[in-house]
Amino acid sequence: MSESVPETTRPDIKSKVQSMPNLPGVYRMLGGEGRVLYVGKARDLKKRVASYFRTTGLSPRIAKMVSLIQDIEITVVRSEAEALLLENNLIKTLAPKFNILFRDDKSYPFLKLSGHAYPRISYYRGALDKQSQFFGPFPNAWAVKESLQLLQKVFQLRSCTDSVFSNRTRPCLLHQIHRCSAPCVKKISAQDYAGDVDRAARFLKGDSSAILQELEGKMTQAAADLHYEQAAVFRDQMASLAKVLEQHNMETHPDLDCDLLAVATDGKTIAVNLAMVRGGRHLGDRAHFSTITIDLAESDLSDVLDEALMAFISQHYAVQEPPAVIVVNRHEIAVAISEWLSARGGREIRVLHQPQGKRREWLEQVESNARLALARRAQEMGSQQSKTQVLAESLGVTSDGQDPYDLRIECFDISHSAGESTQASCVVYQHHDMQPSEYRRFNIADITPGDDYAAMRQALTRRYQEMAHLPDLVLIDGGKGQLGVAVAVFEELGLDADVLVGVAKGEKRKVGLETLVFPDGREIALGPGHPALLLIARVRDEAHRFAITGMRARRAKAQLGSVLDEIEGIGPKRRQKLLARFGGLAGLRAASADDLASVDGISRTTAQEIYRRLRS
Repeated sequence: MSESVPETTRPDIKSKVQSMPNLPGVYRMLGGEGRVLYVGKARDLKKRVASYFRTTGLSPRIAKMVSLIQDIEITVVRSEAEALLLENNLIKTLAPKFNILFRDDKSYPFLKLSGHAYPRISYYRGALDKQSQFFGPFPNAWAVKESLQLLQKVFQLRSCTDSVFSNRTRPCLLHQIHRCSAPCVKKISAQDYAGDVDRAARFLKGDSSAILQELEGKMTQAAADLHYEQAAVFRDQMASLAKVLEQHNMETHPDLDCDLLAVATDGKTIAVNLAMVRGGRHLGDRAHFSTITIDLAESDLSDVLDEALMAFISQHYAVQEPPAVIVVNRHEIAVAISEWLSARGGREIRVLHQPQGKRREWLEQVESNARLALARRAQEMGSQQSKTQVLAESLGVTSDGQDPYDLRIECFDISHSAGESTQASCVVYQHHDMQPSEYRRFNIADITPGDDYAAMRQALTRRYQEMAHLPDLVLIDGGKGQLGVAVAVFEELGLDADVLVGVAKGEKRKVGLETLVFPDGREIALGPGHPALLLIARVRDEAHRFAITGMRARRAKAQLGSVLDEIEGIGPKRRQKLLARFGGLAGLRAASADDLASVDGISRTTAQEIYRRLRS
């Protein structure tokens, strides 16, 4: 249902709207204390902004936003595409409360062919370097792993790490089951292996037909030269490739490469489903959900879906390289998307909304999967909402927002290694789900090693000393001692300690045996299987996981720093170059001596010493 908005009593805003130009630009709706409520773009600023102040036809979300507006700022630009770029930058920077945002907590995975003399094929996430070949991105890990299996079956490329490769003295099991040609022990020549790598790369680019013809020619030539064993290798590769193409019903036309995007809603949540086609292969899809719950009015539905798809595209392609063709299921915004992406990337990006042939089939599938994803999400969220409601009722806690059971919960945990590398974690649960983008870690310093109380005091003080609004519930992983520290911190900061709850571990740390400890001295044991306790355990365990992974990373970084500092010729600048090139400790440990020597300022001798020290 749409809501009516009373005629505004803010004449300064009305006059400001009347004086706006009929030009493209970006507008910012401001609330109290200058807080940005909403950022939008428009082909005609005056018409678009004036539409918010009509008396009927607004959705509840927009009506609520309009009621909070205290001021409006605008920026005039030259085109709608330029407005979209500015809008995206402002949304990313300001994260306005009423904009439709999409949470994407994980980077997209790639398939990597290393820059080694005998390239390794592997699953990869992280920064891309120029020494290796990368294929993707893929929508999910499963799609990468399936491609890895295909390449191993057909081209038998190695998947072992460089350290394993360098130390093999006999072929591994993968060679015995015909998944690797064993270049580690020279079962294949460098030239032949390089040919397989080249064909694998071309296969990933969709050049399967040409590869089949090439293999057939090589088989015929080898047979004519009486090299029957070599001919048999080419024959087997042809058979494997043909079988893969048949089993997976794969298209062999690289010009079909595209991203397909379908937006759908169930009336409360918006989903944008993204599917990727690379090398003529449909790699699968991945649904992304809006971070805010909305109540859509029928008159507002089309505009909201357009806004959501535009928001996702601007957020997604701000960090991902778009393919030459993007297929969408909303025609009104196709031109604006094409202009923005083309201007941003410096090359033409076509945006189709009425695809034909295979792309049409794919888009219909992506739309169907978007609706299915919404149904699954609603079922999962229903279960989570019921747990949050039970927790709120059990503890007598409510939210100040529109949904009294939409609690914001923050949970703290401390982790260290024998008193060293101490880290505190803060994880956030809101909107009936974990919110990883809001997690925080605190490096703890200047305390007695192993003093968890001092660590907790430091973390809580740093978190809440300047926070304007407390969460509805703050969970402290620990019993009376840790809770006492938390209460003392809140009293020193002048904050309400009633939001604090300690989570004391039960016997043998079993879930369901925890005791909840309150500042007033109460202790409650909800018992195994209680929905509220299951939710608390989930949040507490996430805080523990986040703390311990941070501690391990900090400890590893410290160890790495000490190792590099001991190597002659490695100072702060070269250490930073190494870490930047390989994306951190894991990448540095996986690098070969050749990879290390390719870094500017690292000699062959130094590279070999780094390689040796990191494996000692």
